[in-house]
Amino acid sequence: MNHTPERRLAEFVAGTEYDDLPGGVPETVTRAVVDTVGVTLAGAVEGAGETAGRSAGIDTDDADPATLLGTDGGDDPATTALRVGTAAHALDYDDLSWALDGHPSVTFVPPLFALAEEAGASGRELITAFAVGFEVECAIAGPISPEHYEAGWHATATFGAFGAAAAAASLLELDAEATERALSIAASTPAGTKRNFGSMTKPLHAGLCCRSGVTAATLARDGLTATTTAISGNQGFWDLYDPRSDADRDGGHGGNARDEFAFDPDGDWAIETEGIHAKAYPCCYFTHTSIAATAEVVADGVAPDDIERIEVRAAGGAGDALAYPDPETGLQAKFSMEHAVACAAVRDRVDLAAFEADALADPAIDAVRERIDFAVDGSLPYDSHEATVRVETVDGEVHERRRTNPPGVHGDPLSPAKRREKFLECAQRAVSDGEAERLYERLCELPKLEDVAATVAGSDPRSRLP
Repeated sequence: MNHTPERRLAEFVAGTEYDDLPGGVPETVTRAVVDTVGVTLAGAVEGAGETAGRSAGIDTDDADPATLLGTDGGDDPATTALRVGTAAHALDYDDLSWALDGHPSVTFVPPLFALAEEAGASGRELITAFAVGFEVECAIAGPISPEHYEAGWHATATFGAFGAAAAAASLLELDAEATERALSIAASTPAGTKRNFGSMTKPLHAGLCCRSGVTAATLARDGLTATTTAISGNQGFWDLYDPRSDADRDGGHGGNARDEFAFDPDGDWAIETEGIHAKAYPCCYFTHTSIAATAEVVADGVAPDDIERIEVRAAGGAGDALAYPDPETGLQAKFSMEHAVACAAVRDRVDLAAFEADALADPAIDAVRERIDFAVDGSLPYDSHEATVRVETVDGEVHERRRTNPPGVHGDPLSPAKRREKFLECAQRAVSDGEAERLYERLCELPKLEDVAATVAGSDPRSRLP
């Protein structure tokens, strides 16, 4: 029994402390937490985040940062994780990792913040919980990705339930047996369909997996039992959520998935090898390389009125996710290659305003959008970042850019200035300029914080800027 995937992961979670983390992990997690706090604050006061807050009785117009971020301890942690997780993903400006074909940080920060006051969490404890949650999430995703995503599941929501449960179990200091139960409880909760992309329900997926993780960990702590092989066993999570198992339903594919389970607690950490990619633009990541390539062409002197036609070629994942060539709402526009590339051609920046009503009604953007031909490049792997943009001008000139990666990938992160600019762009939509500056400065020192909840609330004297 001790050799099951569930037990191996549980022992890793329960046995890992801050000093066990590889050297670069605290910095990576700190950057991710800061980025997520910024986009969560912006997401909490509009769209799905505002709706989730209002449903929970929160007046987001008057709420302070601790309430918006869920560190105030004012509600049941699972309920808090739901609304904060929804806010974190509401603007599609949060980070992602191809290690799980989804968005990792929105599955960790909201549940950890929701439990921070109860747990008396320090920055180091939060970093450790985030890091082990990431490894668990990626380890469970590995045997069935990317086919799971291709089949229509929203991987952030499904794998996120396990990552959130592991992170919460770490912060609550559960032992290996309780953590194993938490993971198996979480196995009964994953859901989230890509069909809901372009609507408020897409960010709700993040909130639901955050709630599932907190619920699983707290119930396991309090003694709720679960089958110990609910992930790896016959008709467990891997069997049911791997589309490849449909051809072998009688025998189950779980055995094959177990063979592909490659987690090694003494090996390389996925957070270092695969990493976390911060978003430079507040829209589906499958548009980002094309946005950057288009911006390069514009920087060479091609004006919107000069454009006769734009061809965009990207991976199959982009073809699946980007379902709105002529979007009618801001949420649909975030899943429109045509709108994203048109904004890059017309506007100085593809920022939050590029997906608001004025941009959707902008005749200049509309004119370029109608000249865009987007298709899948069958030579690319399904989840490739790579894209090619070919711009033809009215004078017959051709400008082509092929990019492998968008800005902000793990190996080439956004500059400190860009990270700060993004944080303030987001946070200042919800809190005062001074409060946004304070949060940024203090959270950048996450490994040094003795009490995360107190720092967010501003009650820690050290949290005040000089």
